[in-house]
Order: sequence, then C-alpha cells, then structure tokens
Amino acid sequence: MRVADFFCGAGGFSEGFRQAGFRTLFAVDKWLPAVNTHHGNHPHSNTILDDVERISLLPDKEFHELVPDTEIIIGSPPCVAFSNSNKSGKGDKSLGIKLLESYLRIVARKKYKSDSVLKYWVLENVPNIEGFIKPTYNASDLGLQGTFELQVLFENSGVYNSKNFGVAQNRKRFLCGEFPSPQLIVLEERDVRPLRLILNALGDPLENLDRMIDDPNYNFQMNSIDVTDHHFIKELAPYEWQKAKQLKEDKGYMGRMSFPEDVNRPARTVMANSSVSSRESIIYKYKNSRYRVPTVRELASVMSFPIDYKFFGDSRGIKSKLVGNAVPPKMAFAFAKSIAEQLGREVPYCYKPIQHSLENEFTDLNHTIFNINEEKPKKDVARFKYHIPYLIVNAFRVELTNYKSDFENKEFIWSVEIHKSQGPKAKIYIPLEESFIFTDSTLENEIELCIDAIKQKLVSFNQFQQHHCLTSEQRMGLIGPYEMLDYVKEFILKTASNISPSKLIQINEEPKTIPVEIAIGYVVLKKLIEKMRCI
Repeated sequence: MRVADFFCGAGGFSEGFRQAGFRTLFAVDKWLPAVNTHHGNHPHSNTILDDVERISLLPDKEFHELVPDTEIIIGSPPCVAFSNSNKSGKGDKSLGIKLLESYLRIVARKKYKSDSVLKYWVLENVPNIEGFIKPTYNASDLGLQGTFELQVLFENSGVYNSKNFGVAQNRKRFLCGEFPSPQLIVLEERDVRPLRLILNALGDPLENLDRMIDDPNYNFQMNSIDVTDHHFIKELAPYEWQKAKQLKEDKGYMGRMSFPEDVNRPARTVMANSSVSSRESIIYKYKNSRYRVPTVRELASVMSFPIDYKFFGDSRGIKSKLVGNAVPPKMAFAFAKSIAEQLGREVPYCYKPIQHSLENEFTDLNHTIFNINEEKPKKDVARFKYHIPYLIVNAFRVELTNYKSDFENKEFIWSVEIHKSQGPKAKIYIPLEESFIFTDSTLENEIELCIDAIKQKLVSFNQFQQHHCLTSEQRMGLIGPYEMLDYVKEFILKTASNISPSKLIQINEEPKTIPVEIAIGYVVLKKLIEKMRCI
C-alpha cells in the first residue's frame, strides 16, 4: 500500500512504515536537510522541498496533480508551538494551529474526493496539542467547500510513550486519526529498554573501530567503521557541564534530573536543539570526571533508527536536529503493523537494509575533531534570574534578578524576590527588611557580620552587571550574581546547625510566615543589594 508523508522531517515515520512493508510514494518538508535525508533513505519516494500550507491551499487540479492518491497519509506538523519547552508551554500557538489545520485540510481533500482511496491517516505531535484539536472539523473550519465533517479524535486517540514500543527513550507523543489501535510491546516499567543497551552495543566512539556492531534495535550487523556519525567525541568544557549540572539538579520548582544520564533507565526525550549546557542537554560521563554529549549515531539509535540510516547535514547541530524532530521508527512501525494486520497483510519478519540514494553528497562526522569550547563573555545586557542554589523550602525560594533594569539605556537594577510554587499557584513576594521578626538576637548579629565580611567587595549595580558578563576566569576575586548567591548559601549552611529546619519566621506582610532559611537568605541578599544601590 502507498503512503504520503507530510512534514516528513528525517523520515522516521516513513521508516516505520517501510519496515512494515509499506511504500512511501510522496513526502514533503520545507527544510532542505530533511528533504535530503528523507530522499537519501527513501529513494523511491518523490520527496519535495515545499510548504505544506501552500500545498493544502492549491486549486483542486494542481493539488491532486502534485499530491498522489495514497491509501495512507501520515504527518507530524512542527511541534515547537505546542511544546513545553516553548516559554514553558505558554508560547504563541497560532502558527502551530495553522500547520495542524493545513495537514487536516490535505487529509480531508483526499478523503472526500469522489474517487478517494484513502483508508487510514495518522497525526503525531507533542502531548500539549491535544488541548487544541477539535473532535471534528467541518469544511468551513478548514477553509473548504462542502458539507463533510472530518472526525479527528477516536477512542484510540491519545498520548503514547515510545518506551512502550521497544524504544529506549521516554518520549510521550499524542497520536490521532483513523487507524486501528497499535499493540504495545512493553507493558511493565521493569521491562522497558534502558539507555545502556544502546551505548553498550555501539561502544566507545573512538575504540575498536574494526569490530562488528550489532544494531541495538534490529537484528543485523555492520562493521563499526561503516557506521556513520559515531566515531568522534564532543567533550564539554567545565563551565558548560557545571552549568548543565546545576540546571538539572537545581532548577527552582522543576524536578531534579540525572547528571550525567542514568544509563539504567530509558533515555530522556531527545530534543531538536543541540545545546550542551541547558537543562535539556543529554550528557554522558567521559573518562576521568569529564563529560561529553552523545554522538549523532547514539541519539539516532536511542530514537530507534537503524544503524544504516544516514542523516544528510553538514554539522553536528543539523544532524542532531534531524534526529530530535523525528518520529521514532519503532513507534511508527507499531502503528503501521496494526494497519497491515487489519488488512490481512503479512508484515516482514526480518529487517530489510536501506537502499540509499546516491544523488546527494553525504557528510560523515566520523573522525571529526571537535575542540573544547572556550567560555566567552556575555553580552553587556545579559539578563539574570536565579535563586539561592539548592535552597527550596516548602516551595519557597529566594531569587536574585536584574529583570527590572532599563536594558535599552543600560541602567541596571538588581532586586531580590521570594518566589513560591509555579504555574497558576505561583506567587512573588517582596517584603521590606523591617517586616521580618527575628527573635534570636544572635542570628541578627551573625547576619550583620556576614554583611560586613563582604561589603568591601560590593560594587555599583552597573559594575555588578559588568561582573555578571565576565567569564568565570575573569571573575576570579570579584563578586558577581552567582558568587553572591553562593556566598549567601554558605552563610545559611553555617548557621543551619543552630536553626530548626521546621522553624517559621513571622513577617508583617504576606505571606505572613516564611521558612527560616528562606527568611535569612532574603534578608541577607536584600541588605547586600541595598548597600550596592547606594554605591
């Protein structure tokens, strides 16, 4: 049976259907590396560089001449608009909705044409899209003429996790459309595939290059030297992994993440960006207390791409984006298999190697030397917003920020806030110093001594901003926002032995009571900031 793949990306959706015995006849994407990658691995497909929205709005004759009739349509519209990583899920959804409707418009035009052969269609996206999809769309909703109603949500529409389909990755995705329910391969958490199976199979990127590699997802072998985009190391500089470590282990109200990756569990969701020092970075341990990011091949195998799949791009960033944006082939295969079985078609038992197209030039990252990055100064208007490290008590934290500055005129203002909770329950308090009622005079004296010990290093707000923009090495001996937060944290740790952890401090403003550690941190930071304000 024939398949058309819209927003095809690197071709993970098509690959899953290929393995189930289907043939992708037509595919489209507006990103050239994606088109080259899809065509390079699916040479029998007419994969074109075009805009899906434009295609969806073509006049009938042009539309049906360009888009062939197929029994199956699959598609994964870009998910950035609906992703939680886009402004914590609060980003503008208008573009995402427009692309979603473009895909549904194509489905409707093929489904309700007079001689339609379309039997199944599948939409894949991030879980958040569920709240923006209607159960049915009429012709008017999609800007079409007619009286039809396209049903989009069915009983088996919902969030599926790739780890339940034999993928060594915890990746949740929403799928809807007309298709039979797929069979889950893994039902119990104890049976999911851990990351270590992928890493052990591929082996150290720079060792034993003459051995045979067993594909960690499929039953075939390749000589290690022939496996592309794996034999290189991208090591992280200390400032990069230290920043990533703090963001993973101490990101305010957000949950703690493993650093480095926990290889005994499925990998976290592979992201499209190739950032090396963010909370979402995937980081592996590398030799003696050093760290590296995954090779492109490691990411691809985590996503369940076969090791003979090639990614056409000229950089690690482009190839990583191709992988991260894709549909895991094993997950796609499960949906394809359910369709094949409903039709009474035999599903291939063995993996069939890919026949690559030789039309596009391929860049292999093997043996590429990646230098360790050097830390660079930040822009002079760099923003700052972070809390006293590793100090969250009863959902309270103390944040230091320059967000109230006049960045355009470079007049910087530093302030301190007490934050509680997140989301709809989030609250920010900025009480006055004199509102705090410390009944322990010894504690008050210690706070004053703490202030006196550092006051000689305090600088004006604008100079404090300059310190913030320096590299770690350039800040040696100076005090910037991170150093100030660390100093306050050390003071709290020193005084903690004399403080009851459950003790609450009364204040004359909201929220009326605050955990003592939070109160101390806020008062100390507030006093330091007020002294800098006067410089």
